[in-house]
Amino acid sequence: MKSEVRFGPAGRLIEYKGKTTEVCNYIKQIGLDAFEYQATYGVKISKQSALELAQNGKKNNILISMHAPYYINLSSQREETIKNSINRLIQSAKAGEWMNSYRIVFHMGFYTKYSHEEAMKKTKEAITELLEKVESEGIKRYTFAPETTGKKSQLGSLDEIIDICQTFDNFEPTVDFAHMHARSVGSIKTKNHYAKIFDKVEDELGINTLHSHFTKIEYTDKGERKHHVLENENFGPPLAPLLELVSENGFNVTFICETPYLDIDSREMKKEYQKILNEK
Repeated sequence: MKSEVRFGPAGRLIEYKGKTTEVCNYIKQIGLDAFEYQATYGVKISKQSALELAQNGKKNNILISMHAPYYINLSSQREETIKNSINRLIQSAKAGEWMNSYRIVFHMGFYTKYSHEEAMKKTKEAITELLEKVESEGIKRYTFAPETTGKKSQLGSLDEIIDICQTFDNFEPTVDFAHMHARSVGSIKTKNHYAKIFDKVEDELGINTLHSHFTKIEYTDKGERKHHVLENENFGPPLAPLLELVSENGFNVTFICETPYLDIDSREMKKEYQKILNEK
């Protein structure tokens, strides 16, 4: 069976100035088929607007995902921070259900003074409480998608993301390839490096569908520093080996572009993928 590979932008687009509820018209018009709604500073979309966005996505066959607020830290040393983080994820799940979001992407938190093991324990306790509250709120359609993070101070290595997804139902990974590249101080360079990531996800989670983010990234020895546009060859990770692998391995992958040229570079990513397919 042919795999399904989708491309689309995240957040506020460069070349679109219309309503968020109608953004999928534009995304389809420029040849893309995915969109990640970003609730960066809080879930502010109304139920009516979210329902309209869902309809707009369905009409245009655009796969919608949602990025929960950045102010989430499930491994905080402050219980109030954890409580607020859980509430933000519940708000995200509600809005995600309204807008028919197939993934709710979020960053899990920071290690601070905790060891990696202690931070994971705190996070799992918080997620257990989160899922109890999601059930009590009557939210039925949701998939939380913890994201690999770009700084070494952040909870979110691939191993930690996989552990969380193995532990809880309704959890699937978000693999941000740039974050993994920055976190490992530039380790992703070849198709084989990408293949190891896909193999690990498939072997340990038994899935062949992946939600992902891609950008070019600048980093220091502490990890992520800054996102760059796709054409900037001074920064990795390389795009072509990733797309070549996906064209071969049968995975269903959604690529969300997070470069500063969101919609513009999304088109370039899809063009490069189509070129690879045409050369086969």
